[in-house]
Amino acid sequence: MGGIDEIFRITGTGCSLVDYLYQPVSFSDAPFRNYLSKVPGDGGLSPGKLVFTEELEKFTRKRYSELRDEITGGNKPVATNIGGPSVVSLIHASQMLSDLNIDISFYGCRGNDEAGRYIEEKLALTPLRTGYYKAGKKFTPFTDVLSDPDYDNGHGERAFINNIGAAGEFVPTDLDKSFFNANIVVFGGTALVPQIHACLGELLRKSKEHGAFTAVNTVYDFINEKKNPGKPWPMGSSKKTYSYIDLLLTDREEALRHSGAGSVREAVSWFKKRGTGAGVITHGPNPVVFFADSDLFGQVPVCEIPVSEQVKSDIRHKRQTTGDTTGCGDNFAGGVIASVARQMIEHPGRRIDLLRAVAFGVASGGFTCFYMGGTWFEKVPGEKVRQVNSLYHEYMKQIGHR
Repeated sequence: MGGIDEIFRITGTGCSLVDYLYQPVSFSDAPFRNYLSKVPGDGGLSPGKLVFTEELEKFTRKRYSELRDEITGGNKPVATNIGGPSVVSLIHASQMLSDLNIDISFYGCRGNDEAGRYIEEKLALTPLRTGYYKAGKKFTPFTDVLSDPDYDNGHGERAFINNIGAAGEFVPTDLDKSFFNANIVVFGGTALVPQIHACLGELLRKSKEHGAFTAVNTVYDFINEKKNPGKPWPMGSSKKTYSYIDLLLTDREEALRHSGAGSVREAVSWFKKRGTGAGVITHGPNPVVFFADSDLFGQVPVCEIPVSEQVKSDIRHKRQTTGDTTGCGDNFAGGVIASVARQMIEHPGRRIDLLRAVAFGVASGGFTCFYMGGTWFEKVPGEKVRQVNSLYHEYMKQIGHR
């Protein structure tokens, strides 16, 4: 890839689903607290974590429809949206890069049902290409997102109840030659697409053999947590998988669980020893940690930068319509990927400035707090990037970087 007249291509696969957002749901009230997880992987609810419907039913000994009504007070979702770490991050990247000659495509599986048609209709409103979105035999994957805006001193948090559905049918052979023939290949939330996740090392290796830049953004791995509670989560079939990752995007808990480390610094050391080129670790409203040691990024010592004070101030003083934190991490990842792509296009051959990429991720994730759900649909092309850019420039001033 990479001829000067060629179209720059980003391809991605992983978790894509319909999000049904329930808000507010108080995590301190009895209907939620009664079903809290007692030990890791037991199938109970946990703020910030994901559980599968069938596991929650076993844990509570109740039908999920009955349980959902109890926890939500019988209320309907306040919003329905496209969700999933892969497709949401790619939608955001496509919106941030709509001014460039670029092709961004998602490869995945949906059901032949109402939810699947909803995804198709909504994706048509974005720049993301979806010609590789096959229809499976099972239902479209979906997640009920329970949101408590008052959790963690008003920073907010969510709990996720997931149904894999058609995502369980998506297999490595569904990724054809066109998937690997790209400048950037992204794997997002593959722990919720089990057959892809099991072969992640081989798929990343194949991407590297085709000359692609590889990025992985993670999700809570309930499947492996259930299999081996408290043990490190596997990434593909072996630890060699990490050596094929140019950029790893994860949150604090996922970084600790994949590495088996007891602290973020130890996790960073673990990833570096296994050949990961660069990594970014988020922690909600807390500072973002990042590092790099590769030809693409150069050597970047372990750094920390805060979240956006502008976003925190706007939320605190209600200067903007406040949404929720659903999709903040996914849009953060999409923002980082978009910045990496823009730098590769505008400055070919130059090392990627990881700080700038992370800063654009901070602005992207922060903007997500001002609307409901993970995906924001533009009324006109470029509408979203203008608002994210405004936050980005303000943020660069905040951290003293021009």
